[in-house]
This record gives sequence, C-alpha cells and structure tokens, in this order.
Amino acid sequence: MTDHDAPSGPPHPPASDWPPPAPTHVTLRSPAELADALPYLLGFHPNDSIVLMALHGEGRRFGGRLRLGIPAPDDWPDVSDQLAETLVTGCLKRGARPDGIVLYLCQDPGDGETSAAVTARLRPLAQRLRIACGALDVPVVEALCLSDGRFWSYCCSDPRCCPPEGTPLALPGTTVMAAAAAYAGIRVRGTLREMEARLSPRPGPWADGQRRALDAATARLVPRFLGGDRETARQETLDLAERLFERLHETPAGADTGESDARDDALLTAEETAALVIGLQDRVARDRAAEWMEGPRTQAVLRLWRALARRCVPPYTEHAAAPLTLAGWVAWSTGEQAEARVALGRALTADPDYLFAQLLHHACNEGLDPEVLRDCLRQERADRAVCRAARAAADEGPPGGVTDEVRDEATDEGETREEETDETTDETTDETACATPDETGADPRPTGSSAGRATVPRAPRRKPATDAARPKRATGGAATGAPAGKPRARRQPTRRTTRDRR
Repeated sequence: MTDHDAPSGPPHPPASDWPPPAPTHVTLRSPAELADALPYLLGFHPNDSIVLMALHGEGRRFGGRLRLGIPAPDDWPDVSDQLAETLVTGCLKRGARPDGIVLYLCQDPGDGETSAAVTARLRPLAQRLRIACGALDVPVVEALCLSDGRFWSYCCSDPRCCPPEGTPLALPGTTVMAAAAAYAGIRVRGTLREMEARLSPRPGPWADGQRRALDAATARLVPRFLGGDRETARQETLDLAERLFERLHETPAGADTGESDARDDALLTAEETAALVIGLQDRVARDRAAEWMEGPRTQAVLRLWRALARRCVPPYTEHAAAPLTLAGWVAWSTGEQAEARVALGRALTADPDYLFAQLLHHACNEGLDPEVLRDCLRQERADRAVCRAARAAADEGPPGGVTDEVRDEATDEGETREEETDETTDETTDETACATPDETGADPRPTGSSAGRATVPRAPRRKPATDAARPKRATGGAATGAPAGKPRARRQPTRRTTRDRR
C-alpha cells in the first residue's frame, strides 16, 4: 500500500548523520533577565562576589567574565582598578576589546540587616567600579545588586521596572535562560558557599583524631620519601588511593551533596586519609594520580580528592593544595568547569605558590582544551608500562628461556673454537718462520722497510658457517717441502734488495 502522506524523494538519512543543530541564542532584554541569567552564566550562584561580564559587538554578546570576593571597604579603590584592567586586558589578549560591561554585586544580608541596606552599603563599590571601567573607555551598561532573592539596579531609577524595595528573582527553571541552559546541558551546582564547603574541613570532634593521624603519617612517610625508599613509598601511596576509590565506587553518590559527602567520610578512616594526604605531597606520586582522569570510576576519584581536602585540618591546611588541584583537574577533564575553577581557586588559597594549580587555573580560565594534557598523561602511562615490560623481560631472559646446560654447551663450544684457532695460528707461524730463503724468495737479512715482513704470519681466516659443505683444500706437498697434514706456507713475493738493484 502506498503512503500518500510520505514525502517524495529519497528517505531521510539517519539521525546520526544529520548536521549538528545551530547554536541557540538567547536575548536578554531587561535587568530582570540579566539577574536571572547569572547562575547559568557562571554555573553556580555566587555569594559575596563581584562579577564582571564583558559584552562584544553590536549585539552585546557575552564574552570574558571575572569573579572576585567582595573585599574590605578600604580596598575598594585599588581592587576596582585592578578588576577593570584585568578584564579588559584579558579580552584584548583574545583579540577583541569589550564594548561594554555588566556588573553584578552579590551578597546576602547579615544578622539584623535587610537586603535594601546591603544594596545601599555596596553602592559606593558599584560607583567605583563604574568609574574604573569608564577610565578604560569601556562603559558599564548595567550594574545590579543581588541579595536574598531580590535584585536592584544601580543604573535605572525608574520605579516602574526597578522599585526601591527591589524586584523578586524569578523562580528557578521558569525563565528563557533556564530552558536554554537545560537544552544545552548546563547545570547549576548550587551556591558558591556550598561548593566551597565540600572542599573545606568541617568542624567537629573528629578533627583532633585526624590531626594525630596526620602527625603519625608525617613521621612515618617523610623519611622514606627523602631517603632511598621513595619509589616503594610512591607505589604504596598509589595502591592505597586505588583501594579507596574502589571502595567509593562500590557506594554510589546520593542526590543530596551534604549527605553524600558525610557517607564518603564515613567510608574512609583517619589513618588511610592521612597516609594518602602525606603521600600526595610527593610530586611524582601526585602526577601519577592525575592519570585517573577518565573512565567509569572518574566520579569516585573526584569524591576521594574532595574527601582528602576535607581531612586537611589545621596545621595541615597547606597540604590540601595537592588533593584540591587533583579535584580541579578531574572536574575540568570531565567538563565541570565551574567546580574546577572553585577547586583550583581553593588550592591557590591553601598554597599560592603551588605550580600545578597555577598552570591548571590559568589554562582553565583561558578556555584551553584539557585533551592536550590528557594525551600527555596517557603517553606517560604508556611509556612507563613499556619500561616495566622491558625490565621484566630482561629479568626473565629471552623468550623460551635458556637452561644452564645449553648455556654451558655454548660456552664449551666457544672455548673449543678458540683453541682450534690458536693452534692453527701457531702452526702457520712456525712454518713461516722455518722457511728457507729459496722458499720465501727473500734475503733473510732485514733490509729497509721489508725487515721482518717475511716472518710475520697473516692472521688466519675464520671459517664460515657453510665450510662443512666445501671441499677441503689440500695441504702440504713436494712443492713446498712441508710435511703432510701441515698448512702450506704462503709464498711471499720476491723483492730485490738495494744491493741487487745496484
């Protein structure tokens, strides 16, 4: 039966062969839409933060972005100048000077404070930032203050759209930006405070026990890493890490982040986490641990690095730089850039000179592809596997093995061949040395440069492997006067002496 409703022509290609859909563009037309879009642009709800968004072109397309915690009021002038210069310089490095900036100030009210009071308190900071951006010929097209679920505009004084009491933010998931983010697979990871809490030590009575475990692990492992047993200590560190994230992999994470982290902490003992924290202070062990950046167990690895960061209680807060950097690397490698920036920022807070965190933080902020670093780590792992296989093959011997009897037979055969060669050389030397002047055709007295040349034998030739199939050359005879069975001496060419030439 013919389907008259079917379109004419060839059938459509499979869905996998279709070209990718065009990118979705969302237009934000009001301060309310700009306020609602902020968590989707950052990946989380910022707390106590200054956020600057660069705008490019006539369409005011969003570009570079910058976030910093709100500093003390005395630092507002210097911080404002630095933030404006950093954002403009970063955009110029990417090839486009910003045409405008959107400013956000985000802070919840303190005890006994209202949201309107927060807005009034931060107004001088907003004005100082607008002046700093204007000094670089980049205007601030909108400045918003977000506090306790409401927003205020510092640029609009129209009470019809921006009333003095503020405007409530839209419910989560009800805006156009929320729909576009869901279509693009962008998720909001909660607030910045919640994300930082997952990477920070928690107060409680367990902190004293963790501190004692870290003291004991330091006394036990540091001498080994500084001595000649460092390679064994590194391998023990990696084996311990693998056992721990296998344990976490067997227990799936829960939907609630707080409960999930508490369950992960209960699965790990203070002694295990202390040994792993101290072991990861070794650069080689940390770099090898960074190779666990992909695969089905990646989320378990990320949960382990978070748990280790929570175990770095004072005075071991600087030791958190290693697990925080590894957490940022795994998050960045799996596409979680918001969590990666937060983790790497916390690592630099713990140790500002930690080079691995500096490099990853810069690469992540520059929008580089982590695949380049993943390829390097894969190659390092493959090279190390080849070296291990080569050492194992060298220890086991050649394929098939060589027994002691075969090795002894080969040694005896080599010694026999050396003895035969020595005998042949001695016989040839004796025969040549005993030859008469008639046989050699030379004056036995040395003359000129030919002195002693007739008595020096030529080195014997080695028999090739196929000599057994060749007919043997006859030795001895009446022509030479040599005894039967003896090798015939090579005749030397007749040379005229100086006296004969005269």
